[in-house]
Amino acid sequence: MTSDLPVRHRKAELQTGSGIPYPGQTHRSGWFSLEFMINIHAVMTKSPILILLSIGVVSALTSVSGLASPAETASPAISEKFSSVEPRAGINDSGHTSPAAIVNTKSFDPAAATKAWLATVPQEKRQKSDRYFEGGYWLLLWNFLVAAAISIFLLESGISARLRDFAERICRGSSWLAQFPFQIACYAIPYFLIVGTLGFPLDFYEHFVREHQYGLATQSFLPWFREQWIGFGLTIIGGTILLIALYAVFRREPRTWWVWGTVVAVLFMTVVVVITPVFVEPLFNTYKPITNPEIRNPILAMAQANQIPARQVFEVDASRQTTRVSANVAGFLGTTRIALNDNLLKQCTLPEIRAVMAHEMGHYVLNHGTKLLTYSAIFIVIGLALSRQMFDAAVRRWGVKWGVRGIADPAGLPLLVLILSTLLFIATPLLNTVVRVTEREADAFGINTAREPDAMARVTLKLGAYRKLDPTPIEEFIFFDHPSGRARIRMAMAWKAANLPCVESVPSGDSSTTDSH
Repeated sequence: MTSDLPVRHRKAELQTGSGIPYPGQTHRSGWFSLEFMINIHAVMTKSPILILLSIGVVSALTSVSGLASPAETASPAISEKFSSVEPRAGINDSGHTSPAAIVNTKSFDPAAATKAWLATVPQEKRQKSDRYFEGGYWLLLWNFLVAAAISIFLLESGISARLRDFAERICRGSSWLAQFPFQIACYAIPYFLIVGTLGFPLDFYEHFVREHQYGLATQSFLPWFREQWIGFGLTIIGGTILLIALYAVFRREPRTWWVWGTVVAVLFMTVVVVITPVFVEPLFNTYKPITNPEIRNPILAMAQANQIPARQVFEVDASRQTTRVSANVAGFLGTTRIALNDNLLKQCTLPEIRAVMAHEMGHYVLNHGTKLLTYSAIFIVIGLALSRQMFDAAVRRWGVKWGVRGIADPAGLPLLVLILSTLLFIATPLLNTVVRVTEREADAFGINTAREPDAMARVTLKLGAYRKLDPTPIEEFIFFDHPSGRARIRMAMAWKAANLPCVESVPSGDSSTTDSH
């Protein structure tokens, strides 16, 4: 379960996740956050600023498959204590109740139970969430077209070549050691400013206007705009450092740059995912320890049972930006941290919170983040190898017209971004499928750990406020980076049928509204 956090997280929401809609949320795998990996993809699909990393992140996700084994995940002590009661952590109620007519019987039918759960959502709410989610299909296309149009404009107008010439004039006369990084920085900073300015209208509509139209955002314009500037500033700093390193490789290894570029990209991603939870996230939100033992202790018990080295659970004040629910297990070595946003605490029951947190812990225990980073190296090298062939062919045909001399020329950056953006767009169904399989693994782990099938079903319906619950198979394959609501509820009901003799009672109660799992 990931979270659709505000744009700033795609920030670096750089969450999720990541197809349409952006997953946003936070998953941790051993030593860094899966949410961050997915959020990198979200930024790449909407903006070419750090597109050089996107192929690796996207493709990395394609290598994780399979389902978690129940033997890996069970925490019976926790489930025995809480499976038959549902105290509320918050006060909101969305009215989803367990379909009592089909539960707790010898002939329990998972398919019928799934249909009954889906039928509890009012038609007008289903139509609204469908409109929101399906609008994301078009935004995926528009983000690609805008990124491509900006790159073509910078090449055809000669602006990219003039930025290169400007940078060379500024640095003329300096020693090469000082001249080169300064020259790349003098190109990169105005490039980012131009791209950010041209892409802002679509970004403003997608992440401010549209989110408010559907009641998913809580920030007024000025606080939102301030956070955009903070995130953009971080992007300029990080992107400039990345480009300096990449162009050093391009100049030194003009034939094998795609190999060494992969090394640079993976190292850069590793550094960013390590420092983001500690240094970047606190720029946007405040974290404070949860002191309520009814919430904290069951979560820590699950963490300890699964060897997650966390001693505290933190609350994040995400309600100042969004109505969505999210949680994560993130950190590095001694900084490992379990965090829930305040929307989750206000809107969900304790069993629902346990279901969410068990899912997040699944990403950590199953080492999804580490696997994604490892496989990203393979797919980055494939993407850059393809880019090399396409880049060289384009320069041979249009290089004189565009003023692009070769891969080591920063004036060719828009061309490289255009190629990588196109590859990323084409790979969207593959990316989404791989992320979806990873999320299904975490779902399986979570339900075996929390043992809360009805809570999982209720949380899934709450996510239906902005995710289409019952898509066609083609839709799910192309656009869904998480399992559909129907698939998730079916998994929960199948687990319930298989484990029904162990269930003492079936909770029936209310629920509320959640985000990103």
